[in-house]
Amino acid sequence: MKILVVGGNGTIGRKVVESLSNKAEIIVGGRNSGDILIDISDSNSIKKMFESVGVVDAIVCTAGEAKWAPFNDLTEDDFYIGLRSKLMGQVNLVRLGQKYLSQDGSFTLTTGILADDPVPQTTSAAMVNGAIHSFVLASALELGNGHRINVVASGLVEDAYERYKDFFPGHNPIPMNKVANAYIRSVFGKGNGEIIRLYD
Repeated sequence: MKILVVGGNGTIGRKVVESLSNKAEIIVGGRNSGDILIDISDSNSIKKMFESVGVVDAIVCTAGEAKWAPFNDLTEDDFYIGLRSKLMGQVNLVRLGQKYLSQDGSFTLTTGILADDPVPQTTSAAMVNGAIHSFVLASALELGNGHRINVVASGLVEDAYERYKDFFPGHNPIPMNKVANAYIRSVFGKGNGEIIRLYD
């Protein structure tokens, strides 16, 4: 089995790659490092990546950024950061990746708790996460070739707790093995159109 993990060198991506590597051949895609370079905010970069990688059995994305700032400080361009990267980047991985995904293969996208429980300064990120949830629910109804799609939505993960804990007072950090298991469930399970929530 061959699995493409876009964002495989990030905080969550590293743990996902570690957990999946004893079950499959892993190809790591990243903006600055990895087996293949990719900028998910650029659909041409996504196309080039797939042309280079070829057919895979699962596509996992743990990449994507969005601007964090007080709502009244966010400009239109600030909103477009999340729209182009985390939202359309993941949408385009699915849209363009379908013909490079084997029969009965799966897509696993990534959001987070902000879709359901936002905190101050996360209007853009929360909006994008919510949109991805709706995209997964709707696209699951129409994917062909036995393809499945799910999204993992985690609370504040252990490995990012010290950096972000002040934004999330009272939130319990989510263990990294629990996060990784959610991706294993999506890739190796049978679920389709699932929002796999890992909250407190």
